[in-house]
Amino acid sequence: MRLRWWMLVLALAAHAAAAQQALVVSAASSLTNAFRDMGKAFEAAHPGTKVAFNYAASDILATQIGKGAPADVFASADQEAMNRVEEANAIVVSTRRDFAANALVLVVPSAAALPTALSDLRSDRFRRIAIGSAQTVPAGRYAKEALDGAQLSTALAPRLVFAQNVRQVLDYVAREEADAGFVYATDAAIMPDKVKIAFDVATTTPVRYPIAAVKGSKHAEVAAAFVAYVVSGNGQRVLRQYGFRAP
Repeated sequence: MRLRWWMLVLALAAHAAAAQQALVVSAASSLTNAFRDMGKAFEAAHPGTKVAFNYAASDILATQIGKGAPADVFASADQEAMNRVEEANAIVVSTRRDFAANALVLVVPSAAALPTALSDLRSDRFRRIAIGSAQTVPAGRYAKEALDGAQLSTALAPRLVFAQNVRQVLDYVAREEADAGFVYATDAAIMPDKVKIAFDVATTTPVRYPIAAVKGSKHAEVAAAFVAYVVSGNGQRVLRQYGFRAP
C-alpha cells in the first residue's frame, strides 16, 4: 500500500512538472531589469508557464544558440548578433522583430567632472576607459564605431579596459575602477547615485534590439507568444518604463 502511495505521489509530481512549461529566454544584459518585469507579467497571463532568463553579451548568446544550447527566444542588443543566428538557420525568421531602441552614452563616476566631447578623453584624468569588447559586446561595437569616427581609437587604445558585457562596464565606473565608460542610456539610469551621463555618443549604426523565436524550441507556441508580448502595447509600456525607445 505504501509503495503504491509513493508511486502515485511521484506520478502527480511528474505530471505537475510537465504541466509547467519552462520557457528559456536568452537576452542581452542591458535588458535584465525590463525583461525581469516582463517575465512576471507574461507568467501571470500564461498560467503554467515559467520564464527562465539567460542574460549575457549578445554575441555570447548567439554562439550558445548556434551550438545548440537550450533556448526558446533570443533578444539581441544589435542586428549583427541576430544576423549570425539567422544565417546559422537557428531562428524562426518569420518571428523576428525589432522591439526597442536605445542610445549609447558616456558615463563617469558621480563625483567626477563631466567631459563634453569624446576628444576630452585624451585628458590625463581619463586613464582607464571601460568599454565592451567589440568582438562580443554590441555596446563595444557601437563605441568602437564612435571612437573610429572621432579618430581616437589609436590614441586611447592603451587606456581601454575591456568588459564582458555592458553591465560590467557600468560596474567598473560605479566602483570608480574606471574614469569613464560606454554604456546604454538605460543602464546609466539604473545607478543615478553612482554614475552620471556626460553626453550621448553619436553612433553610425542605430542602436536597435531584435527578438525572435529559436528554431527547434519544444515550446514553439509559447515562444512565439512571448515575442508577441514583447512587441505588444503592454510589453512596450514596460520597456518605456526602463528608458527604452520605440524601434
